[in-house]
Amino acid sequence: MKKRNLLTKSVLQRYWSRTRTQGPLVSVAVFGVVMMEAANIISPLVLSNIINQIATLSQEPASARILFALLGAYLASSILGWVGGRIEMGAGLAVIVRVSSRLMYEAYEHLMHHSHNFFTSSFSGALTQRVRRYAGSFESLYLSAQTVILPAILYILGITVVLSLRSPLLGIILFVWVLLFVLVQWLMVRAQRPYRLARAVEDTKITATLADSISNQNTVLLFAGNAFENKRIAGAIDEFKKAWDKVWKGDLLIYGIQGLLSISVNIALLAGAIHYWGIGVLTIGDIVLVQSYAFGLFGNVWNLGRQFRTIYASIADASEMVEILQKKHDIEDMPRAKNLKVGAGVINFSDVIFGFQDGRKVLQKFNIRISAGEKVAFVGLSGAGKTTITKLLLRMYNIEKGAILIDGQNIAEVTQQSLRKAIAFVPQEPILFHRTLKENIRYGKLDATDEEVIEAATQAHCHEFISQLPLGYDTFVGERGVKLSGGERQRVAIARAILKNAPVLVLDEATSSLDSESEHLIQDALETLMRGKTVIVIAHRLSTIMKMDRILVMEEGKIVAQGTHKELLEMEGLYKKLWSIQAGGFLVDPDEVDKESEELPEEIMEENDEALAEDEARK
Repeated sequence: MKKRNLLTKSVLQRYWSRTRTQGPLVSVAVFGVVMMEAANIISPLVLSNIINQIATLSQEPASARILFALLGAYLASSILGWVGGRIEMGAGLAVIVRVSSRLMYEAYEHLMHHSHNFFTSSFSGALTQRVRRYAGSFESLYLSAQTVILPAILYILGITVVLSLRSPLLGIILFVWVLLFVLVQWLMVRAQRPYRLARAVEDTKITATLADSISNQNTVLLFAGNAFENKRIAGAIDEFKKAWDKVWKGDLLIYGIQGLLSISVNIALLAGAIHYWGIGVLTIGDIVLVQSYAFGLFGNVWNLGRQFRTIYASIADASEMVEILQKKHDIEDMPRAKNLKVGAGVINFSDVIFGFQDGRKVLQKFNIRISAGEKVAFVGLSGAGKTTITKLLLRMYNIEKGAILIDGQNIAEVTQQSLRKAIAFVPQEPILFHRTLKENIRYGKLDATDEEVIEAATQAHCHEFISQLPLGYDTFVGERGVKLSGGERQRVAIARAILKNAPVLVLDEATSSLDSESEHLIQDALETLMRGKTVIVIAHRLSTIMKMDRILVMEEGKIVAQGTHKELLEMEGLYKKLWSIQAGGFLVDPDEVDKESEELPEEIMEENDEALAEDEARK
């Protein structure tokens, strides 16, 4: 309960802080509401006066002129309300558009600064829904306040004053009833709040479940998982239905009590009006006035009760995003962090200790120095810590102890933006935007010309397949690049890195999705890309790293051997074993190799040496 109250307070504070920035527009909107409610109070007064005049005046021209004068006053009050409505709507919509847009942008900006770990633990569909709900909830709350709550307060106060002038008893009956009605509504809606929060949570779960299944439709199809996925979706929908049922049952009870309270006050006001008419205190017009006010009152308090439910539902929707906004970023720039300035591109890992949140320790006092312009490859079995090193270099995680330096600058003390601008990264499984090929390649250098994009694509051997597409570089690649093959996606990612032309280059098995022909084509592009840069390569296919300046063999987070390809083959160790047992250039766990195969390395090495000699001769 305490957490919910804190979230509610935080939601309202955030919305109010943004609404205050539109102070002049809000004031204009409030002025429009005042005009409308003044008209709603004055119009019945004029109408009751007309009825009294009709009841007392004789049928002659002078009487008609009085009535037409009153009709003019009625028209003036109606126009006043119409003008107020236009002012309120115009200013109010301007506030909603400006504030909602700002809230959506701020939510997105904060969300995107969360860590890699945050996103790997969250559904993208659910996060998207939270951002949109956060902005949409402001619209609901603002409309509730401006078009329902404020008008209701002004109307109730106004008619209470008018009726009290006619009869203090009628004013007291009305005021006490309004207080009772609002209190009952508030208590009942407050009691329903947990159910509305539960419904919001279940709604988010449905979105996440749907997004998970739809984004993996191909896997569902290939593994004949439709029945299983249907069952999961049905289960999520059933939970949402249960939460929704509780909300609507509560609403039915509230509506029933609202109806009874409305009937009771209507009868009480009419009874009081008839009594005072009978003793000559009220006129026929006053009775009409009481009834007109009663109808207006019922509409206002009825809407007020509904808005209580809308408000709590909106706060429940917004609370999910506010929880994320309140969550500190795992990785933040230090105060007064400077931009990274890369000259030579020397990289140092100094006594680095790192482990994941689940308790797994990956690196223990890890040390490595990569010289300026050096091409270094990391090899080892899965789980050795190779990819973790690249993620730490990009500061996708914070290290526990030690330091990572680039040209003597601690990456924890520079801005993340400048750090990542200095590093071109080609992942093992590149994910593309659902945008054109030109836009995806240009992401490496947003101000690049079309000619520069085409040149980078040509060097990465993308131009060949792109030029054959009907729309060429304007072809949309589909969500996550699904319209392209794995090799095509990889080449687009390499083209993006070529265009970026950063001083440090990280290749995380960048040729893993290429066939032999494409790999041969891309090697030239990679050699051009690596020229003059400090390069880190993560490799499982050892044939791609034979020309590296240095190869580091990793095992359980430690460097167990290092040297050139030739030097490592001359050693008795993991690298030689991995090289000897590769099938098609990919690593196989040596534990799975039959002991008899240990007699084969010499033959295999001779064949590999011959292949290397032929390759050198060709070049």
